Amino acid sequence: MNLQGKAALVTGASRGVGAATALMLARTGCDVAVNYNASAEAAGQVVDACLKAEVKAVALQGDVAEDAVCRQLVDGAVSEFGRLDVLVNNAGTTRFIGFGNLDDVRDEDWDRILAVNLKGPFQCARAAKAHLAADGGGVIVNTASVAGIRGAGSSIPYAASKAAVINLTLALARSLGPEIRVNAVAPGFIEGDWLKQGLGEQYEAVKAAKSAEGLLDAVSTPEDVAQGILAMITADKVTGHTLVVDAGHTAGPRLAGGI
Repeated sequence: MNLQGKAALVTGASRGVGAATALMLARTGCDVAVNYNASAEAAGQVVDACLKAEVKAVALQGDVAEDAVCRQLVDGAVSEFGRLDVLVNNAGTTRFIGFGNLDDVRDEDWDRILAVNLKGPFQCARAAKAHLAADGGGVIVNTASVAGIRGAGSSIPYAASKAAVINLTLALARSLGPEIRVNAVAPGFIEGDWLKQGLGEQYEAVKAAKSAEGLLDAVSTPEDVAQGILAMITADKVTGHTLVVDAGHTAGPRLAGGI
């Protein structure tokens, strides 16, 4: 897909991967709707950065856990740009709970995490379906996580939600093709505020350990994951797939002697 003159809606785009993706799309010539839930000032800064790329950009507030809001977000993007070609379902949430602390997992954790991480992408895809299928077809990219592959991460509900996103990606690809392609990215450890807040004092130690375990001696930045999202958007014959972006961490250790 040539993104020049196209339009995209990126959910959870006020910071991190979403913000990096919005800016990267803008630099390709794509108009961008920047969704946020609570961080209005940060979303405005992302919009300002996108406008410097000489495209249209708008901030749209809304919680993707609500179906009516997802429909409003899509309608807002189409009203602003006159079309919608790309949907990036990036909005996500979690609560950091040790995997052994089963009794610490509350009903509201399951409800909120699944509502945002799983129902949100489905609801946005459903709301955007007709617009994405127009004008030659469009693409959806969902942000999953290696937590959904490895069964490890910030909490059991989070890992389960991301495993479900990977399954949802395949199901939607089968349901919406050939007009709409649907893919996902599965990031590993990502530098930034999300994990700094969640890990607290352990952040630097965990980051160093993840870097040492990865085949590339690094962890990912939001821009690295955004590159993966852009790749899945522009690869015209790829659908139903999940791209792992984790600097080689889940691939396993190096072979001794490089053999």
